[in-house]
Amino acid sequence: MINLIAATDICTYHEVEYTFISSLSEAGLVELKVVNHTTYIPESELQKLEKMIRMHQELEINIAGIEAITHLLERLEQMQEDMRVLRNRVRT
Repeated sequence: MINLIAATDICTYHEVEYTFISSLSEAGLVELKVVNHTTYIPESELQKLEKMIRMHQELEINIAGIEAITHLLERLEQMQEDMRVLRNRVRT
């Protein structure tokens, strides 16, 4: 079973508007689930969402900037994984 956290609880705790989280979802950066007309965030998305909230609040980065940074970080992680695989091939 997927643990869900109410989006309103996240908004209250982190002092962000729901529109911010909704915009992240529309940009494909975070997954939201709607159950009985209430919006929830899967617990598996929480760490990623909190990182984006910090970028927005502490660094004043807008949605487009968060989208670009997230994309670049994902590419970096993929490149690091590719390098790890190649290193393992060379060693064997």
